[in-house]
Amino acid sequence: MKKETKMLAASGEQDALMRVFEEFKASNNERLDRIAAGRADPLLEEKVDRLDRAVAECKQQAERIALAQRRPAMAPEAPILSERKAAWNSYLRKGDESGLAAIEAKALSVGSDADGGYTAPPELDRLIEARLRAVSPMREIATVRTTGGNVFKKPISITAAGTGWVSETGSRTQTSTPTLSMLEFPTAELYANLAATQTLLDDSYVNIEEWIAGEVEDAFAGQERAAFVSGDGADKPTGFLLAANIVAETSHVWGKVGYLASGAAGAFASSNPVEKLIDLIYTPRAEFRQNARFAMNRKTLAAVRKLKDANDNYIWQPSDAGAASTVLGYPVTELEDMPDIAANSHSIAFGDFSRFYLIVDRAGVRVLRDPYSAKPYVLFYVTKRVGGGVQNFDAVKLMKFAAS
Repeated sequence: MKKETKMLAASGEQDALMRVFEEFKASNNERLDRIAAGRADPLLEEKVDRLDRAVAECKQQAERIALAQRRPAMAPEAPILSERKAAWNSYLRKGDESGLAAIEAKALSVGSDADGGYTAPPELDRLIEARLRAVSPMREIATVRTTGGNVFKKPISITAAGTGWVSETGSRTQTSTPTLSMLEFPTAELYANLAATQTLLDDSYVNIEEWIAGEVEDAFAGQERAAFVSGDGADKPTGFLLAANIVAETSHVWGKVGYLASGAAGAFASSNPVEKLIDLIYTPRAEFRQNARFAMNRKTLAAVRKLKDANDNYIWQPSDAGAASTVLGYPVTELEDMPDIAANSHSIAFGDFSRFYLIVDRAGVRVLRDPYSAKPYVLFYVTKRVGGGVQNFDAVKLMKFAAS
């Protein structure tokens, strides 16, 4: 019954999205006609903006329902997992470490040096990662790896090995060897200091792990999102929009992300703006277009949503079943930390993000329970190590809002 209800809800939200989008198109068409006739109407501009926000809200609601439908059912816990969870719950609620010590003695350790906190059971680690994935679009589209060390190293080939044609009995000359490089993705520490009352901890109806995961989600997600886009690599991941790593596509070399100019400073080109987006699509090689998508923030997407192609069709289209909307047939992901359209801003990215960007999670979340520092509150100092950076500089290209 619940599944059927969710399916009906998803269908209803999709219908609402299509109705709002049709109203948006009709109003925007009228707006464009009036601008062309020299009779711009501020009230109509406001209506179009309002409908644009309504389209975004309907789309987000449809995506939330679709995500809920994809969540797997919870499997029953094994006895040893129940024992470990009970010991962990006792530590969180009462500060009782004896249960964790007993489990450690059975070689099923979830413990560590108490002065630095205890490593949480994998269930909490997975719960936090699942929540971060739900609110962090980069985790949805990039490649995510888990490592046991502080640095993840990935060897790559910058140049291909030499090859050639030869007859069956012909001599074979020695070919050149590929040039290898080692990319390193160090992890940096994210932390959150959560405060709870003892009354909250004593309430048996409160799921403390869920509470920690929810609080950490809010604290970690914003930091992650900003770092994956524009982080400088100093005690944080290196973002793909780091200025030092961006260069014009005509001067593109390995280690730099190439960009195309929009044709106007701080705006789309005044004539045929869609052509520049088409040029951006065909800048990455074909192998990176098969799984490609656009990425931009909601203000940039609002501007793109109003663009039409040469056949008077809107280039933005909502998709069915809560999937990503599309621009020129390619999915689009909203990354709120990408810059708004402005002079020389890199506000649109296009390509295969799964091959472009790598996110590294060090396994294990550490929790230190501190009932002393802020009485009458109990503090939970939660830390997690995360890294990230570009792993293939050819896979994504940027649009720079500049004349050239």
